[in-house]
Amino acid sequence: MSERKSDISGWLVRRASWPLWVALGAVLGALVARTARLTSRGGMDNAIVVRAAKAWLDGGSPYDDPHFLYLPSAVLAAAPQVLVERDVLCVLAPLVVTGCLVGGWICALRLHGVPLRSRFAALGLLALAAGFAPFAHLVWLGNWTATAALALPLALLLAGRGRWVAAAVVLGAAVALKPLLAPMGLLFVFARRWRALGVLVAVPVAASAGAALALPDPAGFFTRTVPFLLSGDDRFVRLYEASPAAVLPRLGVPGALAGALAFALAAAGLVCAHRRWRGEEGPLRYAETGALLMLSAFLVSRPSYDHYLLVPVPLLLAGLPYAASVTRSVWFWMALVPQLPGVTWPYLEAGERRAFRDAVTLCALAVTVGLHSWRRAGGKGAPAVPVPPSRGAAAPSSVSGV
Repeated sequence: MSERKSDISGWLVRRASWPLWVALGAVLGALVARTARLTSRGGMDNAIVVRAAKAWLDGGSPYDDPHFLYLPSAVLAAAPQVLVERDVLCVLAPLVVTGCLVGGWICALRLHGVPLRSRFAALGLLALAAGFAPFAHLVWLGNWTATAALALPLALLLAGRGRWVAAAVVLGAAVALKPLLAPMGLLFVFARRWRALGVLVAVPVAASAGAALALPDPAGFFTRTVPFLLSGDDRFVRLYEASPAAVLPRLGVPGALAGALAFALAAAGLVCAHRRWRGEEGPLRYAETGALLMLSAFLVSRPSYDHYLLVPVPLLLAGLPYAASVTRSVWFWMALVPQLPGVTWPYLEAGERRAFRDAVTLCALAVTVGLHSWRRAGGKGAPAVPVPPSRGAAAPSSVSGV
């Protein structure tokens, strides 16, 4: 792919003009300002973590709140926020969340070898911020899913350079903050990187074990949180879950059948992910395998929310300049239609019914990426080579597109 090409790919990888960056900055700034002005403690979900840390500092158990679903290590990580003034935290938290999302996008671009000053770098992030509802929702909530949205592309970038142990440290640290990326351990199994897999497991285990010793109930995560999750959360949380196992029973499908269907889809996704990993090499291999592992996990995880989509979607979107990318499929974009902000869908106006369209996006994305990965692994197709940088930028250092 060359920027001298006359098609849209050549135009996208050329250098962006300054008005485009100004527009992007304005959109991101508006999201942060709105959250800072209308929320407390950086968003509802971040407030849950802050309350848990405050309960611990006051001598109580952070797991007294059933909606605190994090490992003990997250309590210590959240403790500094208790010491920050409320007005400062209202600005700082959305800034950090937005920074994580921007950092994840940068890492995804580097993984695919896309120039950071290109039109696509600016337009892609602008499209996510203004045209993908979970982006603004994640900033509004201040959920720690933002750490996973940064850690996954960073880890894949490191793995693509052959730095598997460093990738394991990144993923392990992210799991210690929020266990969302635990399924990525399967990537290390696919790649037979056993030493790195051990590091991935050891980091959150060591961090959580050390933090648990400082809690009044060291086993609280296992005695309270795990049973809460295994029981299907509570009635409030269930209204916002996007997993088929949570959505289908609301439509009258028996719970056992809904769970079986969800597990069948997830199992098929894992098979496709393994097949994709064994197929054609290149940056798309890392992005599509990683995204498919996470999408498969979201199909069965309880809970599973709309903002979890911020983990795989930017990673896939960054591969758009490649002819072999799944983003060249119309079905990829059709799957994202329910997430257009400002569109009111009949009978889904109420917030607690948002889970239905989130489930459509999740399932459609998983099926689209799975079928694409299955077909791509079976044939040679277009070569997955790095995108040449725009004039004046440094070239990628390896064939892996990083």
